[in-house]
Amino acid sequence: MTKITFIGAGSTIFAKNVLGDAMLTPSLQDAHIALYDIDEKRLKESNLMLKNINKNSNENRADIVSYYDRKEALREADFVINAIQVGGYKPSTVIDFDIPKKYGLRQTIGDTMGIGGIFRTLRTLPVMLDFAKEMEEVCPNAWLLNYTNPMAMLTMGVLKATSIKTVGLCHSVQVCVPELFEHLGIADQYDLNDFQWKIAGINHMAFLLEITKNGEDFYPTISQLAA
Repeated sequence: MTKITFIGAGSTIFAKNVLGDAMLTPSLQDAHIALYDIDEKRLKESNLMLKNINKNSNENRADIVSYYDRKEALREADFVINAIQVGGYKPSTVIDFDIPKKYGLRQTIGDTMGIGGIFRTLRTLPVMLDFAKEMEEVCPNAWLLNYTNPMAMLTMGVLKATSIKTVGLCHSVQVCVPELFEHLGIADQYDLNDFQWKIAGINHMAFLLEITKNGEDFYPTISQLAA
């Protein structure tokens, strides 16, 4: 049985999307899902919601358990999903934006770069390293799947400071072209199944290198519409 540990499971909507998808994946339908969060109220809410999904969409095949001891939640995990937000939206994230804004510095919402992103990293990385060190002890072969921003800095930090296999994940590659088509006003004119695209870069700072429609270069059309 695969064990999936979700750190920051109080992020209810995010937990629903990620773990709901896992329960719809045949190879993970009977997984042991370990939920951990420092906010017990939100943890209970996520547990209830996920058990309802498990009952209604997965015939109760997954085993969903909340943990109040982080190390026990991590023990013998195969995959660890990180979705923490150290300091919360208020005051920490608001401060990350308000102080740079006061001095005329604009930032992306994901805190990918800039002074706000640096301070969010300094606030978040010590916590991630704490549980990554616990992973080295109780699940050294697990994959750490990081969804917390700033993606590049945090993922690099864990890779450099620990032996844990770590990868940063984001939905930006999937939604790039659909959102681009929305902005260009052509979303209703095309079937996205006819398109293929290549993207490279770091999280929130990626470049659309290539886009084709049924094998033909579609970039000239995009350039013309965006001009």
